Amino acid sequence: MIKAAFAGLALLAGASAALPACAAQPGASIPEAITIVVPFPPGGSNDVFARVLAEKLSAKLPSSVIVENRPGAGGTIGADYVARATPDGSVLMLSSSSLTTSAAVQPNIKYDVVRSFAPVAMLAKSPMALVVAKDSKYASLPDLLTVGSKEPGKLNYGSAGLGSVNQMAAEILAGGAQTSFTHVPYKGMSQALNDLAGGRVDFVVASFASAASLLKGDRLRVMAVTSPERSQFYPDVPTVGEAQPGYSVELWWGLLAPAATPEPIVRQLNAAVRAIVSEPQMREMFANESAVPVDLDPAQFAEQVRADAAKWKQVAQDRNITIE
Repeated sequence: MIKAAFAGLALLAGASAALPACAAQPGASIPEAITIVVPFPPGGSNDVFARVLAEKLSAKLPSSVIVENRPGAGGTIGADYVARATPDGSVLMLSSSSLTTSAAVQPNIKYDVVRSFAPVAMLAKSPMALVVAKDSKYASLPDLLTVGSKEPGKLNYGSAGLGSVNQMAAEILAGGAQTSFTHVPYKGMSQALNDLAGGRVDFVVASFASAASLLKGDRLRVMAVTSPERSQFYPDVPTVGEAQPGYSVELWWGLLAPAATPEPIVRQLNAAVRAIVSEPQMREMFANESAVPVDLDPAQFAEQVRADAAKWKQVAQDRNITIE
């Protein structure tokens, strides 16, 4: 998969060589100072990726690049700040697919997740893990779904909160099984996963990064991965789709700019990020999060954002998920 993700790297040398020409265009110069806003607290995967990317962009571009955390309201506070920023490349945002899930369930946000941003470059993507307690009585996902189908509402799952990608991924599972699960929202994944390990909820759909410490401590068990294909990091673990055909949920991380940012700036940033993502250090960092690097141009990334926004909006409507 990693080899496939970098099939277009031969083109990047030419794109990188063209960077000075892009920067020289009137009104389209890369700013001397760039702030990457992370709409979540320090320490998470968004923050980790942003800080490494900032360091490498500072070395590659004629700019100093810093990271600023603006957490709150499921990432919408930071996203709103970036949406209203001057569209000149000086303010960017490193966010994840939670950008689209939050927008789907919060009708009163002031930005449009598709129209308010110019997607610059996707960095990486990763499946999520459907995890249960190590000693869970459910041996497999088919076992869990059988109980869920026979007794709607009996099974409960934890999430990082209302409208989180964890909730949305679990609700797609319920919809496909034509049943319902009882949602137990937490203020963050740590407590949800600790309660899962303690047997207080039946399952959680979480990022591998969130569950890593409890998996290493042998307190949780990965029942399935949410990607359409098995993860290269967990080849023996089945996909959710093997038990429920058509199921697919993947996390992504990407860099976005305010809408109306000049195209030459977007393309220059895209070329720089794609070159950085190809580096061995970045591949190793992503692997630590069970993620693989992605090589997309701005149009391809924009299409992913549009598709996800539409998908999660439909899920929110179908499953009656909203935050007023």
